[in-house]
Amino acid sequence: MRHKLSPITLSLLLSACGSGGLLTTVGPDYQVAPLPTAAKWQAPLPEVDATPVAHQGDPDNLRRWWQRFNDPVLNRFLAAAQQASASVADARALIEQSRANLVGADAALLPNIDFSSGAKRSSSSFGGAPFVWNQVPFGLQSSWEIDLFGGLARQEEAALSQLESRNASWHNARVAVAVEVADAYLAYRYCESQVDIVRADTESRRESARLADIAGQAGFRAPGDVALANASAAEGNRILLRQQAQCERSIKSLVALTALEETAVRKLLTEPADRVATLPNPPAFKIDSLPAHVLLQRPDLTAAERDVAEASAKIGVEQAKRFPKLSLSGNITPTLQNMNGAAFFLAETWAIGPTLSLPLFDAGKRAADVDAARAQYQSVEIKFRSKVRTAVKEVEDALVRLASANQRLPEGRKAVTGYRTNFLAAQALYQAGLGNLIDAETARRNVLTAELAVKEIEQEQVSAWIALYRAAGGSWDGDDASKTPSNSATEKPTQFINHPVDFTGGNS
Repeated sequence: MRHKLSPITLSLLLSACGSGGLLTTVGPDYQVAPLPTAAKWQAPLPEVDATPVAHQGDPDNLRRWWQRFNDPVLNRFLAAAQQASASVADARALIEQSRANLVGADAALLPNIDFSSGAKRSSSSFGGAPFVWNQVPFGLQSSWEIDLFGGLARQEEAALSQLESRNASWHNARVAVAVEVADAYLAYRYCESQVDIVRADTESRRESARLADIAGQAGFRAPGDVALANASAAEGNRILLRQQAQCERSIKSLVALTALEETAVRKLLTEPADRVATLPNPPAFKIDSLPAHVLLQRPDLTAAERDVAEASAKIGVEQAKRFPKLSLSGNITPTLQNMNGAAFFLAETWAIGPTLSLPLFDAGKRAADVDAARAQYQSVEIKFRSKVRTAVKEVEDALVRLASANQRLPEGRKAVTGYRTNFLAAQALYQAGLGNLIDAETARRNVLTAELAVKEIEQEQVSAWIALYRAAGGSWDGDDASKTPSNSATEKPTQFINHPVDFTGGNS
């Protein structure tokens, strides 16, 4: 006999599978609010001919900015580090855990069905001949919690927010690793360029010492001048050896970050002759003049905002536990059985019915759990706002560093030109016997200091671009597709990442 559900009953049952509770949905409804930032940046923006496009969490775009360096060695190191990074692997694992949590939250809204089967053989006697009873039961059991007050819906909301947060954290981990590797690569190339400057200076000192020694033996130079020239050459050797050791340490850092063999790292660093002792050339980009628009691109802030949404949903989860719970359970168990070898016959049993549980007394535990969830929400919201302030500071710092380097670099180059002209003149006077060695060596040190200072400013300029790249979100090229480490039929779109919505300011 078939039983038909009335339209009203069917509507109620379907509504229980929806996005809210059957009767109501308790807990605060999470809403977004404008991002708490200033109206504009206080530091000067870079003047470049480029258009900013947020990467929207697309990992392909995280590589495109680096590819525009046109440096295959850097690209190789970045790819190796992404595979070897423990932080990226941890972030990926957390995504899978969150995806499993979301599957569980979705499943809690629907009935669950289990199948069981078995076999039993027994013998019984009631004062007479025993009889043997064979039973083969198999059946289905089902249970379904009707989400009366939206606790399960809030749990699903929390699980989805957590998954979105973990996705954003994975993108942030990739950006962080890329920046760390790029900084290490920059440090090595900077060190190489310093070695070149110091080596040229050292060779000049050695040549001066050699000529001074010849002149001293011929009686044309005082012993003090010869000793000073030799001391200057020794000082040049000391500086060169120290700088070479620093380069060796930079190689060790690259080996640790990329997990490549040291021989492979050294080969990559030395094979392209045009890259040796040459600083990477960062592609310039333009950032939006509105801080809120720029910060919306940052995956770490996306993750923090989603954490706030998750904490808000968990308040509703705890509040729903204070209300009645309705569940529907049933089973049907057909059993094949026979006695004393007779033919098997089928016996059927079934049961279905609702269960209503009412929380009466728990000594205040459920109320305390709601208070704890509210406190956790406030903590996460304050943490998010703190991250926003930190993000603003990072962008402002990068902008200041970049503007300062751009202003200092022309002045530094002018200083090198002037000091070199002075050194050549002092050296010519000394070699002609009209000057003294002390003046010439002082002029030499001024040239070396100025050249190293210029190279330091060039390194600072590249480093500032890399820092701005990370501070402003990670990338500015490509489409708006959002990708995650793996695909799943249960995955839902991450609204915050895919669309430029505002952040939350809190809710009741």
